[in-house]
Amino acid sequence: MGVAESLADWLRLTLIPGIGGETQRKLLTAFGLPETIFSAGRQALTSIVGDKAARLLLDTDNHPAVEQALVWSDAPGQHLVCLADPDYPQTLLQIPDPPTLLYVRGRLDLLNSAALAMIGSRNPTPQGSQNAERFAAALAQAGLTVTSGLALGIDAAAHRGALTASGNTVAFIGTGIDRIYPATNRQLAIEIAARGSIISEFPLGTPPVAANFPRRNRLIAGLSLGALVVEATVDSGSLITARLASEQGREVFAIPGSIHSPQSRGCHKLIKQGAKLVETVQDVLDELHWKSAPAEFPLQSESAQDIPGLLHSMGFDPCSLDELAHLNGLTAGVVSVMLLHLELDGQVASLPGGRYQRISQA
Repeated sequence: MGVAESLADWLRLTLIPGIGGETQRKLLTAFGLPETIFSAGRQALTSIVGDKAARLLLDTDNHPAVEQALVWSDAPGQHLVCLADPDYPQTLLQIPDPPTLLYVRGRLDLLNSAALAMIGSRNPTPQGSQNAERFAAALAQAGLTVTSGLALGIDAAAHRGALTASGNTVAFIGTGIDRIYPATNRQLAIEIAARGSIISEFPLGTPPVAANFPRRNRLIAGLSLGALVVEATVDSGSLITARLASEQGREVFAIPGSIHSPQSRGCHKLIKQGAKLVETVQDVLDELHWKSAPAEFPLQSESAQDIPGLLHSMGFDPCSLDELAHLNGLTAGVVSVMLLHLELDGQVASLPGGRYQRISQA
């Protein structure tokens, strides 16, 4: 059987309404491959999944949806990856409910790369966003793939940080792969698809249904060696992802914050429950026994030339990124890169409230 015919059978199985992942796994365990399932008789199917599911399997005509997905996968950089595919993420095979089929836009090699999940609030503080972006940049520089959910806030900052560092990032989404949600992250999604990977287990056209986002969270955790929670309230969905990571045997990390900030209380709760308290990127790398130390953040030559002027403009009093950008006639993005370089070099410290301070070298 050719690849297209085999994929058609995998699609046919996963696109039958009422035949969920648990039933699909029962059938695959009993019969092997989808083509064997569909060639089995009604009696054999009924003995495994019952009469109602057997009727759905044999009587549902989802040919148009199957063809639509096959056409989608013919486009460059768009892939269908089934459980039997060697490109299927091996870490997801370790979770209780691995998806039968994944829709992937972008690089297939990242599905089996060493990854760390970065998650948190959709409404972070400025300091939380900066922490997410800077930690993601340094972790990506250390060779880890940063995984997250393409949501507003911490998720988006983590993806941006990895991309800024020319590192790898993977986004798991809770809609069909042909939908971008939220729409404000459209440009970010385009960049991730071009340089990283976007993954969905949901059929094409699936809208942003609330119940699908907790489901995708298990994949963010499952693909990764651990999960780093940057900022979260006590009722945040990020804590669900952290719990799933713990249940899957992954490490859980949390960055502490102000005792007065609601956005820090979820992280504090996780730390009380045994999550590893994280102050530096090296804390994460040490816990994971990751051998590669974070490399210095790459700077464009023109940015490197501006560093002495940036340090001079800082003096030794706390100042904000926007103030530094205005004083030096640079964009906030360029200054952020320079500050990360200086922080990794031990010349600048980040402070609460999104401020920075030069450290005396005396």
